[in-house]
Amino acid sequence: MPSNNDIPTVPLIDFLKHSLDILKNPLPFHHANFTAKGDTFKLKVGFTNEVVFSRDAAFAEYVLQKNQKNYKKSKIQTVDLVKYVGRGLLTAEGELWKKQRQLIQPAFHKSHLSNLMSKVLAAIQSEYQRIQPGKTMDAFPVLNDLAFQTVVKSLFSSAASTEDINRLQFITEAAQRMLVRELRQPYLGWWFKASGTIEKHLELTREARQILKTIVNTRRNASERHDDLLDMLLEARYEDGNFMDEEQLIDEILILFTAGHETTSNALTFTFQLLAQHPEWQEKIYRESLATPSDSADIMQRVMASKICQQVIEEAMRLYPPVYFIDRVNIEEDVFNNLLFKKESNLLFSIYEIHRHPDLWKTPDRFMPERFSEGSRQFSSQYFPFGAGPRKCIGNNFAMSEMIIAVTELIKNYKIHPEFETIEITPLISLKPKNALMRFERRV
Repeated sequence: MPSNNDIPTVPLIDFLKHSLDILKNPLPFHHANFTAKGDTFKLKVGFTNEVVFSRDAAFAEYVLQKNQKNYKKSKIQTVDLVKYVGRGLLTAEGELWKKQRQLIQPAFHKSHLSNLMSKVLAAIQSEYQRIQPGKTMDAFPVLNDLAFQTVVKSLFSSAASTEDINRLQFITEAAQRMLVRELRQPYLGWWFKASGTIEKHLELTREARQILKTIVNTRRNASERHDDLLDMLLEARYEDGNFMDEEQLIDEILILFTAGHETTSNALTFTFQLLAQHPEWQEKIYRESLATPSDSADIMQRVMASKICQQVIEEAMRLYPPVYFIDRVNIEEDVFNNLLFKKESNLLFSIYEIHRHPDLWKTPDRFMPERFSEGSRQFSSQYFPFGAGPRKCIGNNFAMSEMIIAVTELIKNYKIHPEFETIEITPLISLKPKNALMRFERRV
């Protein structure tokens, strides 16, 4: 008979002993446990609390897709994150999530995305003007601002002032840093509350919501159409004919800011670092861009023709998936692979480990974009850069199109040289790059 006791366990003392290292970077600790315990293990994080970690791709597919109705998101997203970004698509559950997904999905249809790509291209070209050829620079700040600006332009066109945009970016990033502290230092929860640290960040969140409400009300009172995401969200109707109320609309916009810019900036930075290390792939993308009709007014047509560039990005997201963990809680007791998972078990799937599992990938630690020469569909049971199942990221097509434009635009104009020895990472809510020092040489 399957038993929960059959799942290998890492004791609490090991967690406490490595707590400082885990705060900085939990991935080596998890990798050591996967190596010692197998593809699924339990980690004691308190006297009564435990988390099940897994890098079993089949188990992840089962939970996220095949038996997804028995699983919900964990408290991390449905409670902890909610207080900073509200209850939108990323954090909602049950009927609210279904209702919102059905309402918002059409805004991310490829036909609508095509209208947004000119705004995306303009934002990217504007941010690339900050590059100083010949000088060593950390690429992440530029790409982070680039990703934020593309979200802003796609959402608001020119409705938001530079001051408001900068403030929204600051608040979004401050809230994420605070949430990471809460999650990795739960034993300091009492101090975060008593010292007013959490309240300070909640006040910032209230400020962000007020900024967004002003932008939304200004747009509502304007007669001009912009055909951006805000127009689409304001015009979207539920089945009963009603529009989204203001609070729900602000929740969805905050989610788009949080999920939309952070993961993209990380993925782009890792992609350029890998290209810096592999100049032969820079040249392949460059030659591809020259062969793509540049006079085409349809930017999406150019995106669809950039097959080599897409391979490079997909391989970069395999090696460095921005969403490197996916969490779920089972609603009812469940059994998989003869292991029993008690009701309300906390499950964390390591996408980082699945994407580098030696049983799933040939030479898993090598950068080999040619793996994806036939597309990523062939790896759908083991490749989850945007999640899987009904809750797969709604903006995956937008993000991929944006990244293809960003990569091709830069490679068309610059050669990238690495000014780092190894690619360093900082695992926060998403997998972030660290010390992404590069030098850009303008092409002649």
